[in-house]
Amino acid sequence: MALGRKIRYGMVGGGPGAFIGAVHRKAAALDGEIELVAGCFSSSPEKSQAQGRELLLDPSRVYNSYQEMAEKESKLPPGERIDFVAIVTPNNTHFEIAKTFIEAGFHVVCDKPMTTTIEEAEELVRLVQKHDVVFALTHNYTGYPMVKQARELVRSGHLGEIRKIVVEYPQGWLAKLVEGESKQASWRTDPKQAGVSSCIGDIGSHAENLAHYITGLEMAEICADLTTFVSGRQLDDDGNILVRYENGARGILYASQISVGEENNLRIRVYGTEASLEWHQEYPTDLWVRYNDQPARLYRMGNPYNSDIAKHFTRLPAGHPEAFIEAFANIYRSAARTMAAKIAGTEPHPFDTDFPTVIDGARGVHFIHKAVESARSNAKWLDVRYTPPA
Repeated sequence: MALGRKIRYGMVGGGPGAFIGAVHRKAAALDGEIELVAGCFSSSPEKSQAQGRELLLDPSRVYNSYQEMAEKESKLPPGERIDFVAIVTPNNTHFEIAKTFIEAGFHVVCDKPMTTTIEEAEELVRLVQKHDVVFALTHNYTGYPMVKQARELVRSGHLGEIRKIVVEYPQGWLAKLVEGESKQASWRTDPKQAGVSSCIGDIGSHAENLAHYITGLEMAEICADLTTFVSGRQLDDDGNILVRYENGARGILYASQISVGEENNLRIRVYGTEASLEWHQEYPTDLWVRYNDQPARLYRMGNPYNSDIAKHFTRLPAGHPEAFIEAFANIYRSAARTMAAKIAGTEPHPFDTDFPTVIDGARGVHFIHKAVESARSNAKWLDVRYTPPA
């Protein structure tokens, strides 16, 4: 680490009963380079204090509100205060929390989707640029070594010109109305907390981001069909989107929370003029590359034939599977090392800048809203080209 010490962080959200907060904490701790020293873990002061005790934090660094946390942490000496905040709250709170900490001079790691409105997303882009802070978005699937290997194969031209992208993210956990018995279901399907979409906002955004990350292609137009199958649900639980990319490639994006029997089956296939590739999140150490005129090739994580960047993000030898937590940890480690370099006044290693940023967050929010707009429209195609705010 450029600083010769651990990067310190505080967490907003992730209190008792929260799923993703615990994932973030485990991921941040994995490499021993990041230390949790503060937090406001719940909108309930009692729950926040209880979570702080469970994590063995100094009680004076466990706060009753994120505003109090930002104010008091900013007044601590540079050798004691947090370096960044991790935001793991429901979608509708991301903007105000991120804005508060950015304006206080702190770096940010934020769960996705970044905000619930395009206007808020673009405001965060401007704030990050104005205050010159590091902003990482936890699209964790970009952290898998074989996803990075897939991207390198596309970049190198191994697949030829990209013609078709098929990306899907089916789950089955919302096939019935479980909002009354599941905290996760309740807020993810609530328009006041989740925003304009459940299925596309929660998992379709991951599919869009993965396709963009691997291919580098921008969507030009979409034709979306979003459905709410479960009676009594307020937001979509299934989505099917046809995509036209700017290079002329065509795509299919399918995301569903009502596909019974599916668990977390994120899968992408990319077809070029010379070869195609396929990666499954549930089998993350394998990357298939196929041809018309030769046998298929199986790339496996941890082997010396992989690209330098894939090897950089691999922790274990071949045959020792790495998965969800490690992919999350790759986002955290890269962001923390980039923060450390910025604090130290040095340049980060190029591989350490390979994490989703505020621009990726804004692109994702733009995609979610355009998908909803397309689904509500009678027009066959909707222009979805994204231009970051100046």
